[in-house]
Amino acid sequence: MKNYDTIFLDRDGTLNPDPGYINSLDQFRLYEFTIPALKMLAEQGHRFCIMTNQSGICRGMIKREKLEEIHAWLKKVFFQNELPLLGIYWNADHPDRATNMRKPGPGMFLEAAKDHYIDLGHSLIIGDSMVDMKAGKNLGMDTMLVLTGNGKKLQKSGEYNPTYIAEDLLAGAKTLTEVSQ
Repeated sequence: MKNYDTIFLDRDGTLNPDPGYINSLDQFRLYEFTIPALKMLAEQGHRFCIMTNQSGICRGMIKREKLEEIHAWLKKVFFQNELPLLGIYWNADHPDRATNMRKPGPGMFLEAAKDHYIDLGHSLIIGDSMVDMKAGKNLGMDTMLVLTGNGKKLQKSGEYNPTYIAEDLLAGAKTLTEVSQ
């Protein structure tokens, strides 16, 4: 397996189904393959950061406390499964008024790199959208497009050529394992 410093994970559409503006923990669930996939990657020595745009906050569709509750639950799940989660970084900017902290901007990634001494040029981003792929490309990372969430639409558009394409996170973890053999 290619040894990445850190694997950056998009949240909605990558780790969990994305029905749009998840505003409470009872609406949030991981895909059934998420934990097995992450365990496979962690066994290979990888650590993780979750990077997520959450414009539902500035739109008034998600309360900050509810987002923090979801993220506290996610941290607990990672801890219980002995998955090395460095942190969850999120941005509430509206896309029309985005700062460089909103993906595809580099802000969240640069903050994580500073907080955890991450070598971005030797990292991977896994996500289901153009903003994930652009963020990775702009920062010199390898990119993996998963075809869950919005991934199939992006793949059909042909707008981006990621390093890897995988049906879902588990297939992606298997691909990364095979690359090393």
